Formats: sequence, C-alpha cells, structure tokens
Amino acid sequence: MQITDTLLQKLMEMEGCRLSAYRDEGGVPTIGYGHTRGVRMGDRISPQQARDWLLQDATEVMRQVRRLHVARTEAQLEALTSFAFNVGIGRLKQSTLLKTIRQGGSKAAIQRQFKRWVYAGGSKLPGLVARRQWEAEHFFAPSYPTDDEIIDRV
Repeated sequence: MQITDTLLQKLMEMEGCRLSAYRDEGGVPTIGYGHTRGVRMGDRISPQQARDWLLQDATEVMRQVRRLHVARTEAQLEALTSFAFNVGIGRLKQSTLLKTIRQGGSKAAIQRQFKRWVYAGGSKLPGLVARRQWEAEHFFAPSYPTDDEIIDRV
C-alpha cells in the first residue's frame, strides 16, 4: 500500500512546512515537513522537494507500521502512520496504544490512548489535540482492508 492523497494532505496540513532549516524542539536540524535526514543549518529547499521528502519519509514510516501487523484497514494504517510520523516508530512500539490495539481494545479504549499523546515539553498543544482527534476518528473510519489483511483471509 502506498501513501494515499488523504494521508499526504493531512500530514502536510498537520506538520506544516518550512523551506529553511530550523532546529526542532529537540534541537535536531529539520526542514520541509519534518524531514531530518542529512539536514544542515542554512539549508533551503523548494516546495516540491519538501513534498517529495514527506512522501519518502511517510512511506518509510508506513512500511514500519505495516511490520507491526495491527492495521487491518487502510484507515487504521493511515492513522497509525500519522501517529508514528509524529512521535516516532519506537514510541509507538512501546505505547499503551499499540498494546490496547493488540489486545482487541474497544473503540473508546483505543481512542482514549490516541488522545493521551497531546503534550510536548510538558504543555498540552492544540495542534496535537487536533491531530490525535483526527487519528482517533480515522482509525475507525470505514475503509478497505489492507493488502496484508486480504492475503491473511485467502
């Protein structure tokens, strides 16, 4: 499965784009839509390069999320990819969110776990509240099974 236009547009909206390198909250040189690989302070990129890197970065995150074998639908894969793109795949792997999904938690329990991840630097951020709301709702949106789920059924 590839990054859908829906997910790409949502990531662009939620991440925001900066065409000049800056240091993120952790001090890491970052550019475009959260791209960090090989970035040096003083770098500048075009809007097209920012979009291309977002597509590459999000595709890699989606590949890692797929390896967890928990997303049964396209919407679940998109929601978890957005989450992992933001907090990191390592944090998703260690999260109670993933544990709750694996244990077959209820819709309310899973959505509650998404919504816990709204703090950065000890402050509740409106942008993270909105992002987690979208992810929590999108996780349960009607959509097609993932390719893995279709193969498992055969």
